[in-house]
Amino acid sequence: MLRTRIGLVVLASVLLAIAVPVTAAYRGVSTLVSDQLDRSLRDRAETVLAALDLGRLPPARPDTVEQLLPADGTARPLAPGGGPALPVSERALEVARTGQGSHQEDATVDGTPYGVLTQARPDGQGAVMVGQTYAGVTEVDDAFLRRITVTSVAAAAACALLSWLVLGHILRPVRRLARAAEHITTTRDLATPLPAAGRDEVGGLTRAFESMVGALRRSREQQQRLVQDASHELRTPLTSVRGCAELLQRARGRLAPEDEEQILATLVTETVALDELVRELVELATDQQSAEEPEPLDLPAAAEDSARRFRRRTGREIAVITEGPVPVLARPRALQRCVDNLVGNAVKFSPDGTLVQVRVTGTRLAVRDRGPGIAAGDRQAVFGRFYRAAGTQSTPGSGLGLAIVHDLVVADGGTVFAAAAPGGGAEVGFRLPPAPGG
Repeated sequence: MLRTRIGLVVLASVLLAIAVPVTAAYRGVSTLVSDQLDRSLRDRAETVLAALDLGRLPPARPDTVEQLLPADGTARPLAPGGGPALPVSERALEVARTGQGSHQEDATVDGTPYGVLTQARPDGQGAVMVGQTYAGVTEVDDAFLRRITVTSVAAAAACALLSWLVLGHILRPVRRLARAAEHITTTRDLATPLPAAGRDEVGGLTRAFESMVGALRRSREQQQRLVQDASHELRTPLTSVRGCAELLQRARGRLAPEDEEQILATLVTETVALDELVRELVELATDQQSAEEPEPLDLPAAAEDSARRFRRRTGREIAVITEGPVPVLARPRALQRCVDNLVGNAVKFSPDGTLVQVRVTGTRLAVRDRGPGIAAGDRQAVFGRFYRAAGTQSTPGSGLGLAIVHDLVVADGGTVFAAAAPGGGAEVGFRLPPAPGG
């Protein structure tokens, strides 16, 4: 669960953030207390030595024990009933024998920890041993450790609770989006409303998901419309083929040769039309060029290649005119298909013996025909699937050529256009984005 994982990460971060300063503070306090104890021991030893020089006993303290340590090592209390005897170590004996320096160590007397300082006497007659109990310090240290532990645990618990509540609020839109996605997956209903998108990252995710669902919805609508249009377009040639076939089947050789020849010619014509229609439907539906990667291409080269093939195929005069061409960024096969479709349309609608012109200007390619032209109200519609303008219903073709041009050019970031040509005819073409550095 995302909420739990993030909560654990937050809790671990908080614990680390608390542990570092707490450990540093504890060590700092321990060092400060230790230094204070050392200073207290030295001060007490100086007080004891000063009192002995004056021939007096120092004022008694309940937390300290003092004893004299002659050079022979026979320690004795400084005052009768002055507390437990402090253990004498070899280092302490050395200070007493030499009458120089000092030595500090820790010792345990009757189960109580002591800090013991052995300080040489100024007259060289042995040393003075001063012990100070650590019992109070240990209690303070334990109390500090308990309090800081309780405080840290309480802070971590409060932070964990707060992060759990905040994460629940933050992730609520994600859960709503997930439920909507599950509903769409189960019902296939791309019209399912999505939760409102905020201005944060979750809102950005919601908007991106909404865009994706919208694209899927439009794609499904286009597929459904394509199927409906295709079924409508296929019905006419299929009906013609079926009628011719049924007539031949009923006649059984009783038809006149010229009638039979006409029926067979109709069958061939309609079969060719069906083949062309199915091929273009597959091309439009699958977009076989989609696997290509855009690359810098030369528009005049594509225009010359297409013109050369159509000249050889149709015997028509096709001229290519270039004016400051600029390399474009497009997919090679897709670009060639677009140019071929435009040139093929121009050849189809231009009367025999008329010139077809392909003009390349910068990143713009336009093909001019000498046909009936395109009415102003049809100049956008001609790029729709299966659209046939008035006066072209009897012209061979599926009405998909310009639709394919539109889809391929738009996929490469370009635009299409159709306009009336000066002196009659139509000018149809596209613009593509320039190649980098072009």
